[in-house]
Formats: sequence, structure tokens, C-alpha cells
Amino acid sequence: MNDSAILGSGKLSSLLAKFAVPCIFSLIISCLYNIADQIFVGQGIGYEANAATGVVFPITVIGWGISLFFGDGGAAMLSMKMGENDRKSLPAIVGSTVMAILITGLVLIALCYLGGTGLLTVIGATEATLPMAWSYGVIIFAMMPLAMVQNGLASIIRADGSPEYAMGAMIVGAVINLIGDPLTIFVFHWGIQGAAIATIAGQFVSFLLCIGYLFRAKNFRLSWPSFLPKWHSLTGVMMLGTSSLITQLSIVVITILNNILLVHYGALSAYGSDIPLAAFVVLMKLFQIVLNIAIGLAAGAQPIVGYNYGSGKRDRVTDLFWLVMAWTFGLSLVCTLAFEFFPLFFVQLFGASSKLYVEFACSCLRIYLCLLPLTCVQKGCAIFLQSIGHGKSSAFLAVLRDGLLIVFTLVVPMFLGLEGIFWAAPCADVIAFALTIPVMQTSLKKLKGDARVPVTQPAA
Repeated sequence: MNDSAILGSGKLSSLLAKFAVPCIFSLIISCLYNIADQIFVGQGIGYEANAATGVVFPITVIGWGISLFFGDGGAAMLSMKMGENDRKSLPAIVGSTVMAILITGLVLIALCYLGGTGLLTVIGATEATLPMAWSYGVIIFAMMPLAMVQNGLASIIRADGSPEYAMGAMIVGAVINLIGDPLTIFVFHWGIQGAAIATIAGQFVSFLLCIGYLFRAKNFRLSWPSFLPKWHSLTGVMMLGTSSLITQLSIVVITILNNILLVHYGALSAYGSDIPLAAFVVLMKLFQIVLNIAIGLAAGAQPIVGYNYGSGKRDRVTDLFWLVMAWTFGLSLVCTLAFEFFPLFFVQLFGASSKLYVEFACSCLRIYLCLLPLTCVQKGCAIFLQSIGHGKSSAFLAVLRDGLLIVFTLVVPMFLGLEGIFWAAPCADVIAFALTIPVMQTSLKKLKGDARVPVTQPAA
């Protein structure tokens, strides 16, 4: 029995472990690039440098979102085509996906360099953090197109049945970054620029490994014509990848909005502008780690879901959904309890030179992350709908929680001041989760009896 056929007959829990665990590790390792910078920069330079890297963060998330827009969409389409036993279209899907990511990445970095320090000021840099933010960003931006291609290819590689390879490529890059950070900061004394150099060195090696996989793929063979973008392939890819893009762009909007509001309300408080900004960077990194566990579970299940959906095995798809949700809730609950009972440990991990900063960061961490399991389950539902081609419903769920969060972030501080910015998250979590339940009930009911949904025209 070949590897892809096992997706339609193997034990679901074993398949989920095989595909989801490497996917989770890949996503967490990807987070470590930025988190390692935060830890070593915080310990070696100070919390203001942490705030500076946090200013650049929204731009890197835009790049991440574009890569997932094409990469996750391409992976979902690849899985369904394999389930339908349509192998001829696979090279065009993969080649068009890679070129689309590369071209949009080049456009993105051109805009970043043209925007310069003015762009960083608009998204939240203060007078104290702007020089460091630009010193860090100008190096990070240079590698973004290749880093984006690598990230998109990781999704393709997992869909091709090689989740361990995708994880290995990420691990090698992360190890290079983890070794490079202390060397460049503490030994060579290159400061925040050293952290950026260590990051792009790791990203470049991961890129080379992922490109190398294209010459040994299991289910497709590429030639130079495969890389000519084909609109009929990209249309389906983009429809299926929309929820991934929306999720990442929502993070950008939320981060920029929070940066601006934290500076404004922080200036009116005893904490000033830079302490709230630095604290928010820390809790967002922790939020990202746990969210990536949830996304890793759902995205890791995507090849299994897509194959079985394409094969018409609806019962296996439904059973897998409930399995993913159970694992997601359990793992995110454990993480949330750790944050609630041991906030000081996580705050000090990123450097804590000020007692006032520690006090503020611990309090806000516990507030912002208190209902994290609801967020994780809600995001997992959006990815599941993406996996079965329900693009419109998936996009709605992807933007639901973050849209509510934007509204509450603007409104709640009017009544609670600076702390209200952090209370906005649990408010959004409760309502988003409540609204997600009827959407999923409808989709699961429809899944049991509907005809196969065309890949290029996702159902609402």
C-alpha cells in the first residue's frame, strides 16, 4: 500500500500523530527564530530592544501570512487532488505556488525599504526604539522572500507525505539561529544587528533544504515549465488559502493597533509607553507558541482530511475533526494553566530588569491569555473547513475572533484604561467561540450528506 493510500485507511490517531507532531514542531521552531531573538536581545541589550523587535514583528507576520496564503492553499489542493487520484495537475500547483510566494515576497521587501523608518514609526516605533527597530529590520527584510518560500514549501512537503523532512529543515535553521544569537550578541557584541544576522542565516539554510526536497518529492516531478504561474491553478490555491492569510493579517492589524494604543494609554499611566509595549511583545510570543500548537494540529491533519474528503470518506473526516478538537483543547488548557500559575517564570525568561515592568507584564499576561483554549479551538475549526474546501465559511471563522478583538481593543480601554487593552482578548474569545458553534454544526451536518465539493469552487 502506498503512502497516500494509508491516509484513507490507517488508524486516525496514529496518522494524526505522524503528521501533526512534526507540523507542530515546525511551527514552534519557526516561532523560535523570533522568540530566540527576544530572549537573547532582552537578556543582552534590554527590554527596549525587545520592544524594537516587536515593532518589526507585524511586517514579518505579513510575509508569513502571504506564504501561508499560497502554501496552505497549495497543500490543501494537493491533498484533495491526490484523494481524487489526479496526479497530472500536481506539478502546476506546486510550481505556481512557489513562484507566487517569491514574487509577492520581492514586492513586500521593496515596499519595506521604500517605507524606511517612516513605516516603522507608523506601526508603533517610539523615539527610543526606532533606531534599533530599523537596524534589526533592514537585515531581516533582505531574507524575507526566501524565508517565505521556505515556509510555504513546508506546507507542500507535509502534504506530500514528508512531515518529518519539513520539521528537520526547520530544526536545522533554528539550531543555527540559537547558536548564532549568543555568539553575535555576547561574543562579537554586534547588538541587535547580530540577532538579525543569526536569524537570516538559519532561514537561508532551511530554504536550501526545502528547495532540495523538490528534487525528491514522492507524488510529483517538477520541470522548469512547472514554475510558470498558471492562473487556473492559483485560483483554487488562493481560495483555499484565504483563511490562513486572513488569520495572519489579523495578527498584523491587532499588533499595530495594540502598539499604537499601548503607547497612547501607557503615556497616561505610571508605566510610561515602553513598558506596556515590551510586555505586549512577550505575551504575544507566548500566545503565538500555543496558537501554533493548535494550528499545527489542524494543519497537520489537513493532508488526511483532504485525502479522505477527496475520496468521499465523510465519516473518517468527521471523526478526525473531533479528534483534532479534543487534542487542541487539552494541550491549550495545559499551557493556559502554566501561564496563570507561573507568569513570573515566563516574563523573566525574556529579561526583566525593572520591577515595575515585571509587575505589569505578569498581570497582563494572565489577563490576555486566560481563555486561550477557546481561541485555539476556534482557529482549528477555521483550518478544518479550509481542508474540506469550505473556503467562505473558513474565511469567516478566521476573521471572526480577530475582528471582535479589534473592536473590543478600541472600546474597552475607554472604560478601563491601559489594562482594558488586555481584557479585550477574553471578551473576544467568548463571543467568537459562541458564534463558531452554529457554523460548525451546519458544516458537519452538511458534510454527512453532501456531494463532493469541487476543489476550485469552495462551498460556503
